[in-house]
Amino acid sequence: MRILQALPALYSGGVERGTVEFAADLVKRGHESFVVSKGGPMAEQLRGQGSKHIFMPIHRKSPASFGQILPMRNLLLELKPDIVHVRSRMPAWIIWLALKSIPANERPAVVSTFHGMYSVTPYSAIMTRADHIIAVSGCVKDYVLNNYPVPEEKLTVIQRGVDVDAFRQRELSPQWLERWLRQYPQLAHQKIIMMPGRISRWKGQLDFLAMVAQLVQERPDCHGIIVGGAEPGKEHFLEELEKERARLNLTDKVSFLGQRNDMTTLYLLADVVCHMSTKPEPFGRTVTEALASGTPVAAFDRGGAAETLRACFPQGLVPPDDIEQFAQTTLSLIDKPEPEIEIPWRFRLEAQTETTLKVYENLLARKQAQ
Repeated sequence: MRILQALPALYSGGVERGTVEFAADLVKRGHESFVVSKGGPMAEQLRGQGSKHIFMPIHRKSPASFGQILPMRNLLLELKPDIVHVRSRMPAWIIWLALKSIPANERPAVVSTFHGMYSVTPYSAIMTRADHIIAVSGCVKDYVLNNYPVPEEKLTVIQRGVDVDAFRQRELSPQWLERWLRQYPQLAHQKIIMMPGRISRWKGQLDFLAMVAQLVQERPDCHGIIVGGAEPGKEHFLEELEKERARLNLTDKVSFLGQRNDMTTLYLLADVVCHMSTKPEPFGRTVTEALASGTPVAAFDRGGAAETLRACFPQGLVPPDDIEQFAQTTLSLIDKPEPEIEIPWRFRLEAQTETTLKVYENLLARKQAQ
């Protein structure tokens, strides 16, 4: 098959990483993989894995983006993809409008993925106009069915898959550890409690600080690390977090590491990974990645992250917003030897690829039968 994925850009984040990993898996299976976006650092990785990246500024949520309709039409006519997989709303609009001027019998099948609980607006409704819809978790599926007139048979839940072997077949290298301790000497001989995720209020970093404040009263050898950068416009929240860290007397107990490109190694280093989003998250990729690394995870029992934890490591679930219980759960996980973590097939990259390909094949078979 010839598959074109469309998303705004290739910087960082779960959607981008999932797109690149899926593209690599498509190439391994002998399919032709194309990705159209504004580009970014991950475009080079994409090309290195055998996919072709097409630069097109389809990222802006503004009327100016509709200037890309004709270039997109030309691209679709040139590539003649079997499947177009849209992963964001503005690219979906551009592609939908571009396809309107192409004869119906020459159009590819269109698949959309709801990566989140988008605001219920006509703008978001474009994702439901695809021939088939993928939801990244059960809670996202329920959200779509409750807010849009979509027949249930048009929607499939496909969890974001993780390459378990890539995470588990790794070891902390002595050279990396030596560099790490030179950079962060305060973390030597400490139990590392990690919170990954971009700096954003709803990600729960304030709750994490409150939890660590309780944790270190019983375990002074614990050190919290907040891993993730502040997006443009969110720098003021990082300053708020730093002030709150000082107010809680955690300056020596919590470190901000910023954006990192060695997350797979940090998962191995951590003793416990925390997920504390203050609202339901569609999936919670960091939960699956940490568990795939063999590291226990504590998370509030809400949203897609809880779905993952319930299937893989239910002992890490915490009642929503209960900071005291979160600290106690984290304490119980710190010294637990060889935690029993099972990653069911549906959370693995192979499952994501095979189930998505089945959606593609069914669509193409239906199209040929028409």
